[in-house]
Amino acid sequence: MTVSMEPTNVEPIPSQAPQALRPHAEDAFAAELTALAAQDDRPRPERWKLSPWAVATYLLGGTLADGTVITPKYVGPRRIVEVAVTTLATDRALLLLGVPGTAKTWVSEHLAAAVSGDSTLLVQGTAGTPEEAIRYGWNYARLLAHGPSRDALVPSPVMRAMSEGMTARVEELTRIPADVQDTLITILSEKTLPIPELGEEVQAVRGFNLIATANDRDRGVNDLSSALRRRFNTVVLPLPESADAEVDIVSRRVDQMGRSLDLPRAPEGLDEIRRVVTVFRELRDGVTTDGRTKLKSPSGTLSTAEAISVVTNGLALAAHFGDGVLRAGDVAAGILGAVVRDPAADRVVWQEYLETVVRERDGWTDFYRACREVSA
Repeated sequence: MTVSMEPTNVEPIPSQAPQALRPHAEDAFAAELTALAAQDDRPRPERWKLSPWAVATYLLGGTLADGTVITPKYVGPRRIVEVAVTTLATDRALLLLGVPGTAKTWVSEHLAAAVSGDSTLLVQGTAGTPEEAIRYGWNYARLLAHGPSRDALVPSPVMRAMSEGMTARVEELTRIPADVQDTLITILSEKTLPIPELGEEVQAVRGFNLIATANDRDRGVNDLSSALRRRFNTVVLPLPESADAEVDIVSRRVDQMGRSLDLPRAPEGLDEIRRVVTVFRELRDGVTTDGRTKLKSPSGTLSTAEAISVVTNGLALAAHFGDGVLRAGDVAAGILGAVVRDPAADRVVWQEYLETVVRERDGWTDFYRACREVSA
């Protein structure tokens, strides 16, 4: 006789979809977008999910008439956001230009989410990005079996955006080879994408536009041709104007990232966040906050994005190997890694900064000791 060892009357465990580590903007802020759409009574360009005013409110934050709070996605000059949104409402493409860490990708994603409700029509620019990534490719099994046809064609994100009246994104445009960059010229000027293999073309429907980002400080990139640059309206995203603004940006982003990683809330380590931002700004600017001491700057950019990374990593250390409170020892190693990119030149810059500035600063003794320990 066979005896079953399986338990009886056991209810099946319901399956749960895994949670995305970093949801797309339209998913992470779906409630805010829905609230804005419900109260947005201003004119909307064709196929836009929100009016230009509502898109700007979504990025800059505010409180709606029903009390709904819209959190700021970008902390910076309002006019920059208004110009960017207005550009997308015309037939001009938008180029977000700036040094690393000025939130170009972040702004690009949230603009696409607010305008089209979909930020995923993305081309990631690299030195190996092929022409097919911008135009179209082919399903080679169908191509060999049946020849060129619409069924065999694989549309790029840009082609899909043209067909559906959506917003496409091209990240790191200047990293793409120049001849591949120039495939955008006809798309942006004629709003047409020829398909010579089929004797057809795809014409952009109303609502289509394109957001590109570019880094103006990288070496070894491919400058845009004058013909392509004329097709864009360029908006330069600046570094945060003040230390308080940068602390606010870092705190907000770290808090958002920390929630998805189950880390302690950033405000509990606000003093350390301010220290990280102060160090980055002083070394970036080549002068102390009080203007009294000139400093050598390291080779790295020390951007706001890097400050966010340092603090997030520090919070992880505090959560898993400490008491959950962000302290100087948790951020010291991250700062060292961000500052010392060139082991020879940058280490001298860092040691000089520690001994002439950090060591003498009131209330920074613990920070000095932690940095000395990891720098030894």
